[in-house]
Amino acid sequence: MAKIKKGKIILTISIGLTAFILVMVMFTQFKTVEQTDITGIETMREAELRTELASWKSRYEDANAKIEETEQKIDEYTEQINSNNDLTTLLSEELEEAKMYAGYTNLTGPGIIITVSDTDTAQIEAYDLITLVNELKNAGAEAISINGERIVANTDITDINYIYIVINTNSTDNGVLRISSPYTIEAIGNQKYLESAITLKYGYIDQMEANGKSINYTLEDNIYIEKYNGDLSFKYATE
Repeated sequence: MAKIKKGKIILTISIGLTAFILVMVMFTQFKTVEQTDITGIETMREAELRTELASWKSRYEDANAKIEETEQKIDEYTEQINSNNDLTTLLSEELEEAKMYAGYTNLTGPGIIITVSDTDTAQIEAYDLITLVNELKNAGAEAISINGERIVANTDITDINYIYIVINTNSTDNGVLRISSPYTIEAIGNQKYLESAITLKYGYIDQMEANGKSINYTLEDNIYIEKYNGDLSFKYATE
């Protein structure tokens, strides 16, 4: 009798766990469906889907290549340290690369030039530029400038008096640069990724045009972006 009772308990627990797992799976599926833009996917042409899939596959492969490159550098450091060799050359190369990422060097390379401007019915806002900069960064842009001003980690873009947009950096005397329409955004990076980031259906360009704002772009093979001339020192953070 005790064995039968014990078996019923185990069976009840098993059924309960199974039901719980099924509910969780269904909830995840419902949540995924809810977060998916079904309308957008249905209206996208097959060719667009293939292009976007190929683009994301390329980005995935590039990310893996970056991971492998980082692992290789770690191995190089480990080998140098273990063999007690001079690390000066290796560290100098790393320092120059760090300067490039920080914005302290002039850079040239292929990329995209985007111009956004006011129209009779709509005005460019700081949010438009912030969104565009983020889209380009997500697409792998290695350097970005707006109206010739290098965008770096501490750059802030805000509206002022509905006339100017302010780029708040330390590269000018008072740390503030006022710019007005038209706005020219230059980005160096993989042209295919940068173009895809803004031309995707229902993406940045579609949204800008739907809001009555002007936008156009060109792909260039030799874009020049000047270095950042300000100070990136920390005022509050310490190591």
